[in-house]
This record gives sequence, C-alpha cells and structure tokens, in this order.
Amino acid sequence: MNYKRETICVQGGWKPKKGDPRVLPIYQSTTFKYETSEQMAKLFDLEESGYFYTRLQNPTLDAVASKIADLEGGVGAMLTSSGQAANFYAIFNICSAGDHFISTSTIYGGTFNLFSVTLKKLGIDVTFVDQDASEDEIIKCFRPNTKVLFGETVANPGLKVLDIEKMARIAHAQGVPLIVDNTFPTPINCRPIEWGADIITHSTTKYMDGHATSVGGVVVDSGNFDWDQYADKFPGLTTPDDSYHGLVYTKAFGKSAYITKAVVQLMRDLGSIQSPQNAFLTNIGLETLHLRMERHCENAQKIAEFLESHDKIAWVQYPGLKKDKYYDLGQKYLPTGSCGVIAFGLKGGRDASIHFIDSLQLIAIVTHVADARTCVLHPASHTHRQLSDEQLIEAGVAPDLIRLSVGIENVEDLINDIKQALG
Repeated sequence: MNYKRETICVQGGWKPKKGDPRVLPIYQSTTFKYETSEQMAKLFDLEESGYFYTRLQNPTLDAVASKIADLEGGVGAMLTSSGQAANFYAIFNICSAGDHFISTSTIYGGTFNLFSVTLKKLGIDVTFVDQDASEDEIIKCFRPNTKVLFGETVANPGLKVLDIEKMARIAHAQGVPLIVDNTFPTPINCRPIEWGADIITHSTTKYMDGHATSVGGVVVDSGNFDWDQYADKFPGLTTPDDSYHGLVYTKAFGKSAYITKAVVQLMRDLGSIQSPQNAFLTNIGLETLHLRMERHCENAQKIAEFLESHDKIAWVQYPGLKKDKYYDLGQKYLPTGSCGVIAFGLKGGRDASIHFIDSLQLIAIVTHVADARTCVLHPASHTHRQLSDEQLIEAGVAPDLIRLSVGIENVEDLINDIKQALG
C-alpha cells in the first residue's frame, strides 16, 4: 500500500512481527551470528542478503534508511556518518581520478570546500556554475569526462531555489545523473525525484534529526537512471568488480545498482557509517518531521515578513516572500513551504550584522541549523570563513549575510528578541 508521507514518518521502515518491539530497537552490535560457514560465505559474495558486520549493514540503520528512501520515493538508501560523507559518497560512487563534475556554486560552504579542494586532491575536477544561468551556458561547461550535475534544492545559506526540472533536463541530455541535496526542504516539502533528480542526499543532522543530537547523512537512489545506456561513462557500475569475483552491479542488482555499490564497495572500504544509536535518534526525529516542518515554515514566514518591513533591515531572502526572486520557483517546487531558514542583512553592513547577533538573548549563536531551537550564524565569519571574498560572492554569501534558523518556539517571543537586538 502507498502511504502518505505523514504515515511513513511515523511507521515507515520498521515492520515489527508478533512479539517484536513496537519501537525500532538499537541493534548495538558489530557482528551477527550464523550457523554455518556457507551461510556467511554467501553473504560475503552478495548471493544472499543479511547481516554480518555493522559497517556494511545493521537492522537499525536499514530500517531508518528504508524510511527515508520511502519518504523520497527512492528504491534504496544508505546512512552515513554525516552530510559531508553523504555528498562525498554520492559523487565518489561514480567519479574517480581523471573525471569531472559540475556543481551549482551557491552551496553549503563545507560542500564547496569538499568539491573544490579535497576531491581535486583525489584527481576529480569540478566546475561551479550559476544555477540561474541559461541551459546553453551550463551545457558549455560539460566535458567528455563529466559524470554528474549537482545542486541543492534550497541553497545553504543563500536560499536560492533550484530549478530541478531544468537541471534534470540538462543532465539527462548529457547522459549524466542529477544529484540534489534536499536537506533544507526535506521530503515533506519537496521530493526532487518527482521532478527528475536521480540521487538525493541529506544531512540528517538537520531537520530529520531535528533536535541537534545526532550527526548523520543519507544517500537515496531513485533507481531511475539507466547506467547501462551510458555504460562506457560509468564502468564502476557496468563492468566487473574484481573485489566481488567479477560481479557487475547493473546486471546483479538492476535499479538498485548505484546504492548497492555505494554500500558494498565504498562503505566497505571507507567505513563512514552512522552509529546505531544515532540512527535510532534520527528515527525519533523523523517521526515528527511532518509536524515540525509545518511549524518551522509558519514561524519563518512570519519572521521574514517582519524583517522585510523593518527599517533597519537592508534585504531579506526567503522563498515565501512574494518579492523574493525565487518566489515563483518556490511556489512550483515548494508549495507547502521551503524551510525555516532565512537570510538577511542589516543596514550598516558586516559590523552591524555581527553586533545584531551578539545582542540576541533567546536566539543562540551556534554552528548549526535546522533544529527545534532558533539559532543564528554569520556565515562569512563562521561556516564560510575559509573562503576568499571572491569565493564568498560566488557561493552566494554576502559579507553581511545573517543565517537565521527559525525553530518551533512561540513566534512572538522570537520576534520580540529580534526587535530588542535591532535596538
């Protein structure tokens, strides 16, 4: 039966049988017992599914991954130790030394650094593009060795809304998949697969956990990209894997080839797993995700409107505002709301912005975003401080930009705190 997202949030993933715990248990075990050597051998050869070592599979992780895959409309998912690990695995699963990929430039600073610095050390090159550029301009950036197009549904922290259909059309015309980081909207507000995206990533640390308790990430496979159609471009999926006796992922696993390879090859070798304890806590967060996202967006809309009308505010970016550049795209892809994050700047520039956040009393300065408590950050001084002024502008981060992550408190209390900080 096809359940609605609210029901999946509460009951997806874990299917207890007679006498089983109603609540998903924490399988805090590295290993799992079998009766014969042959049983174990079949697991190692991928001839049968089952649990033998938590680095590869664990019942708690699998239940949570299954729930998230169901929420996104994918065929499978893999939990990772962080959102950074999720984006790394998503790219590295199909790119290797000598390959190239394209990313929108207005992405989270940590991801920008991962792509522009660390992946280059592994021989994987990246070109950053303006997501608002024309299709022809973006297509000019493709090379014969380009393997992926990447973007964020709602950019962190610039809040640009990705035209998913346009990006999917560009990617597919060039024979590559579109990877979309859907952290800010979550599958409650947007399911990019329905608009043509092929692979979805999340930092589950954010809204999915929702309580700032557990670092984690996830990669979701739509199962829709035809890897065999472009077999020469993706040999890791379409040619024999010597580490599994010549197994070919697309032949052995069909629509689940991509996510299976990510688990049995990358996670096996690199091991950035999410702990069972963190997966358990993430699942508790997922059970109320549909309720919290509604309140996050409701509060953020009211605060964005307040900021827009205040004479000390220079500018506000929030897709729910009718004057916002991305309002129309927001209405198309995010009709029920985008997220609880607002970007804005004060008249007086960078120094005024820093004075403002230092004057807040209820709203805390923390290196985090998207949980139940309202928090604030000055990206140019904090999350993006490793970037040059040119890179800041390229990443859509103005020097005066304040990232306000609106929680689920009483909105009048939040507005009053902002009022007193503005003076």
